[in-house]
Amino acid sequence: MQSWYWKTDTRESALSQVEHMPVSAARQTPALDQIPVTALRGVGQRVAERLTRLGISTVQDLLFHLPARYQDRTRVAPIGSLRTGAHAVIEATVELAEIRYGRKRMLLVRVSDGTGSLTLRFFHFSQAQRNGLERGTRLRCYGEVRAGAVTSEMIHPEYQRMQGDEPAPVEDHLTPIYPTTEGVHQLTLRNLIGQALACLGNADANVPLLPDWLPESILLEQHLPSLRSAVQFVHRPPPDTPVQTLEERRHPAQQRLAFEELLAHHLSLRKLRHKARSYTAPALTGSGALIGRFKSSLSFSLTTAQHRVSEEILADLERGHPMLRLVQGDVGSGKTVVAVLAALRAIESGWQVAVMAPTELLAEQHFRNFENWLAPLSVNTGWLSGKLKARERSKVFAQIATGEPVLVAGTHALFQDDVQFPHLGLVIIDEQHRFGVHQRLALRDKGLQDNLHPHQLTMTATPIPRTLAMTLYADLDVSVIDELPPGRLPVSTIAVSDKRRAEVVQRVRDACARGNQAYWVCTLIEESEVLQCQAAADTATLLVEALAPLRVGLVHGRMKAAEKEQVMGAFANGRIDLLVATTVIEVGVDIPNASLMIVENAERLGLAQLHQLRGRVGRGTAESTCVLMYRSPLSQNARSRLGILRETTDGFKIARKDLEIRGPGEVLGTRQTGMLELRVADLVRDQKLLGAVSKAAELLLGEHPDRVKPLVRRWLGDADRYGTV
Repeated sequence: MQSWYWKTDTRESALSQVEHMPVSAARQTPALDQIPVTALRGVGQRVAERLTRLGISTVQDLLFHLPARYQDRTRVAPIGSLRTGAHAVIEATVELAEIRYGRKRMLLVRVSDGTGSLTLRFFHFSQAQRNGLERGTRLRCYGEVRAGAVTSEMIHPEYQRMQGDEPAPVEDHLTPIYPTTEGVHQLTLRNLIGQALACLGNADANVPLLPDWLPESILLEQHLPSLRSAVQFVHRPPPDTPVQTLEERRHPAQQRLAFEELLAHHLSLRKLRHKARSYTAPALTGSGALIGRFKSSLSFSLTTAQHRVSEEILADLERGHPMLRLVQGDVGSGKTVVAVLAALRAIESGWQVAVMAPTELLAEQHFRNFENWLAPLSVNTGWLSGKLKARERSKVFAQIATGEPVLVAGTHALFQDDVQFPHLGLVIIDEQHRFGVHQRLALRDKGLQDNLHPHQLTMTATPIPRTLAMTLYADLDVSVIDELPPGRLPVSTIAVSDKRRAEVVQRVRDACARGNQAYWVCTLIEESEVLQCQAAADTATLLVEALAPLRVGLVHGRMKAAEKEQVMGAFANGRIDLLVATTVIEVGVDIPNASLMIVENAERLGLAQLHQLRGRVGRGTAESTCVLMYRSPLSQNARSRLGILRETTDGFKIARKDLEIRGPGEVLGTRQTGMLELRVADLVRDQKLLGAVSKAAELLLGEHPDRVKPLVRRWLGDADRYGTV
């Protein structure tokens, strides 16, 4: 029987060097990860190049290129029983085929099976295809049933010509639908994966063509099927398998693969951690005098959580191998103070400190805080930005090059080639989820001197559940600041339609009349920074007119550093009543007198970002409010996000909900950094596996270390993305 006509020719499913050889010879056959896809029939150089865009270069890669969804083609439906919107397989005879001309040239083929008629509509077709659809030709078609002018229709169905009068067998399994790329069609992938499965099925069970690296004890404990049976199942699920279970990837066969994938990523990060533990680092013992003077200078006392976390950090710094610690803490929990305590330990031990932040504004804000806190202690500080003028940048370079103790804040500019830290003892990275593992490693390697690696402290205000942190940050120790400073009043949150904009403007006027200050944050659905800045500028102009004589300032990411510094300084000193800004003020800005936050187009931001913005108010003694102004109609997701923010100010609860709604790739920044690009697993859906994954990693590392490298290679490829920069 011929294949679906418009896709590709079916070839005999075979990989000659495996399928047609005796078992004794097959035992000498390389594993499938060593056999290139060009060994398969139908794969020339051009197809192989296209397959690499899907991450496929070996026969094993084909087996791990998993279906995105499934279709049920196991039953032939009478045309008379079809319902609009259903996907179905039909068998029918061509009654009429004609080319119709209108706005588009199209081929219309009328078919019937005795129970009813159906029209097949093609907009893209060849003359050979038209000639193959003559009256009397028997077809089997698959497609979506749509309402038509005369009969129901299928637009561009997959179809095949039937030979003879005998009924042809239908599919004996659900049909997989694979992720594709240009030039590689569904049937090409099904054909090639069919050949790979044939190799797997025909090989001797004792021949390790697809080695199962999980020990039998783990499979039994977790009730997981073997790798071979799981792979065969996900590509050829029996017809009675619930499609919804498959598409939610909750079937035991899919969970088996998800478990192995999570384990591979976890092991890779553990490998990085183990490698780092083998390095040496300066033991930062210090006298404690500088830290004592700093604590005495503060106008507040540290919370119990800040004390606990700082003690954990200081203990790490005294050891002779690099600290790798992540500090999680909600907005306003005092992470910056904890970071300064760590920095002072390094400085009083004679070493330099680099603090990296994701934005220019936050880096500058850190620098100002450090300068205010540390100048009275005679501690040198500096900041490094890509926007600094050459003369200013050279001055900072020279200050760093002396090797004298200094605390330098900056953005990505800190790990440019022309920045050399001769005596870097500690690296502090703020908002960890904005940076990838590679960027962390790059900054760490800047401080490599005399085989000594700097200690590394990372911080985030995007808290995540402990089990998730164990997998995402398996290369790091994790500390949590789970307490807010006493006296912090909760921020009340309301959501209003932008049709009530006049009321919101009046709320700003009332707050400023009471002597408080306010933020007005502008967002756009477009990703363009230029458009966002323009929107903020236009909004500021309108608010100047509406709120006269209140003093309105403007800050956005495209302003020069000196301009931003001037505006932020005026706002901090009370010379500006209302600050209009883009989301550049999302993190790090601390103005105790600001009691009102307006977020325009709030439905366009994620929960974590909205929570960060809300955290800019409520830092003083006045009752504070966050107004989330939205544009109707709201999507269900947007409605959920705004509702959650009204219900709670707990950053951990908000982060969990954000993970559920948006997924870990968005929340944790992994789509930008390339970290944890998962093929099968989902960090939210599969959280229940994470504890067992950590336990399995211990077993493999302790009892089967030879299995770790091939397992990691199977899922991450030959390049260990976490181990090198």
